[in-house]
Amino acid sequence: MAMGLSGAMSVADCPLCDTAGGVLVWRGAYLRVVAVEDADFPGFCRVIWNDHVAEMSELDAKSRDYLWRILNLVESSMRAELMPDKINLASLGNVVPHLHWHMIPRWRDDRCFPEPIWSSAIVRPLDRESPVWSGRRSAAKALCARLPQLLNSTLTW
Repeated sequence: MAMGLSGAMSVADCPLCDTAGGVLVWRGAYLRVVAVEDADFPGFCRVIWNDHVAEMSELDAKSRDYLWRILNLVESSMRAELMPDKINLASLGNVVPHLHWHMIPRWRDDRCFPEPIWSSAIVRPLDRESPVWSGRRSAAKALCARLPQLLNSTLTW
């Protein structure tokens, strides 16, 4: 079993071992950041540990620290660039037992706020073509374009 730094380990039929898990934004030796294409939630990203591990407790302390630094950097960048009302940070893995974090910028006027985006309670319709939402999608694309340079210049193992 992979324990963080032990090298790549793929588990048969794990989509996060076999695919990027979204639109690849940045890939490092230990993890990757992908954009989730969801028109209702611009800026939605996943941070995915490259090795197949299911839980944070399977990572050694150095690996956990590195992961937290990436999560904090991506979150800080989201807050600065997208100006959401809140960022939801979740490590669920109930369907895919491969360590990954969902990072979801949230706005009070999104479809589900304050409910989770996976909630069946869709509170309000969303005009995806409104200037506000078009601007949020544009800002999210710009952020994804800047993240690789930011991650490469800021993070060291």
